[in-house]
Amino acid sequence: MAKLVRIVIQLPMDLKTRLDGLKQQGYTTSGFIRAMLERELTKIDQQMPDQKPLSLVPAVKKANSR
Repeated sequence: MAKLVRIVIQLPMDLKTRLDGLKQQGYTTSGFIRAMLERELTKIDQQMPDQKPLSLVPAVKKANSR
């Protein structure tokens, strides 16, 4: 598996509540968001076949990051 990196985002409380509700269906918040991002980025790549697919930009470690 590829190396995972942590991102921090802010969400409105109603979206967080809905994400928390997915746990009852067997999803984790991280797993759901990863799957959704993969699906949506694949759609974008398919809509623009003449352009290079979106690629990941290497993460740059900041001096004061963990």
